[in-house]
Amino acid sequence: MTASSVHDDTLDVPDTRRPAAVYAEGREPDPRFSLANERTFLAWIRTTLALLAGAAAVHALDLGVPEAVARTTAALLALAGFGCAVHAWLGWARTEKALRRGHPLPSNSMGIVLAIAVAAVSIVMVVVGLVG
Repeated sequence: MTASSVHDDTLDVPDTRRPAAVYAEGREPDPRFSLANERTFLAWIRTTLALLAGAAAVHALDLGVPEAVARTTAALLALAGFGCAVHAWLGWARTEKALRRGHPLPSNSMGIVLAIAVAAVSIVMVVVGLVG
């Protein structure tokens, strides 16, 4: 199925989908690509929820670490969750625009940032757990 077979330019129906800034771009892509982009968005949202759940757990549970470490770790996890949520939305929009324009897909640097953040939190928790 090609993009031209998906979108019929002869229909005179206004496109009311939101955000208009994304859907007003280019031509309608193959639905499989848009749906894959949506699944990626939802995966980032799941990651966001996991980070927020981790932040809540670190904050609520007595892990036997100093209070300052627990609060800082919870704050870093929550901040990483916020970053993932923002990235999910912006990444979806950038990718959808690229698909609609027929441009190469944008790069994704959030994965490495998230990996470093989670690794740093893990190292801090292990060190504090071993020392404490």
